[in-house]
Amino acid sequence: MHSHWRPPMVRLLGKRVIKFAVAKCMIILTLAALTPWFPAEAQQPSGKVYRIGFLRAVACAGPIDLLLGLRELGYTEGKNLVIECRTSLGKGELPDLAAELVRLNVDVVVSEGTKTTLAAKQATKVIPIVMVYVGDPVASGIANSLARPGGNVTGLSANLNEIITKHLEILKEVAPRISRVALLMDSTNLGQTLLAEQLDAAGKVMGVRVQRIDLLTPAALDGGLALALRERVEALIVLPLPSIGPPDFRRITEFAVNNRLLTVTYNTQYFEAGLMMLYGPNIPDQYRRVGGYIDKILKSAKPADLPIEQPTKIDFIINQRTARALRVKIPEPLLERADQVIN
Repeated sequence: MHSHWRPPMVRLLGKRVIKFAVAKCMIILTLAALTPWFPAEAQQPSGKVYRIGFLRAVACAGPIDLLLGLRELGYTEGKNLVIECRTSLGKGELPDLAAELVRLNVDVVVSEGTKTTLAAKQATKVIPIVMVYVGDPVASGIANSLARPGGNVTGLSANLNEIITKHLEILKEVAPRISRVALLMDSTNLGQTLLAEQLDAAGKVMGVRVQRIDLLTPAALDGGLALALRERVEALIVLPLPSIGPPDFRRITEFAVNNRLLTVTYNTQYFEAGLMMLYGPNIPDQYRRVGGYIDKILKSAKPADLPIEQPTKIDFIINQRTARALRVKIPEPLLERADQVIN
């Protein structure tokens, strides 16, 4: 019985030791709760400064879309990231510019569009290439398949074959009797030539004749629009045309309004210049996902093993002001399906 007895001071000391241990554990748990936790894939990149080449056919000036996804992953331009942007602006210099990026020994090349991606692929078989806004990478010969692209190119398909067919469908929904449509395009761009073939096939099914109008230089615009009038087209589908600039975008809009032609595009700049409808992949979403590809490649993933992704977000916007100027009534079901209506 006496063996279980302890002096009061010893018992008190034992309680203090227990209280101290409990308090210490609480402090450790509290500090752990306050310490930020990041999953492995979202950790700050290493101290290396990465050099990214950006090849495109439009201006590099202003905020570069490419930064959208990279900033979210901890990359900061001027700190651990340098972007070398090169643009042809429709001057046909893409192979030279792609070769220049290769000479700079960039870590990754980002190529915007089919034409630029083909130029980048021709310039290097070693440096990883992440493409964006490419209509059909398999049909263009850029990738073996979407699931396993092979080679040194991966990234995002814009799935433009479906987009261009949808352009014709929504034009027919606005004007069911439409039978002649002009496609404003760049025939030197394989991606756009493939889209023209897809549109021809869709037009045959829907009873619409497609008139291709090639616009390779700003000077060709007058003749191209005159051809549209001669062919008595009722609508314009406008593809990206690197050879022309913002003043020409507005000229296309004014021409369409003056001649009461419906218009649709997947190019944001053209739509903002006043075309009637936009239907196409959401550009910010595309570039956020490009950032993910770059991050994986910089962490040693091989492009050949990264599947090519399709668009996950499609924008459908209707400009009611333009529709009113054309004296066109947009059907209510179409307005309800739109992501945005500009009144």
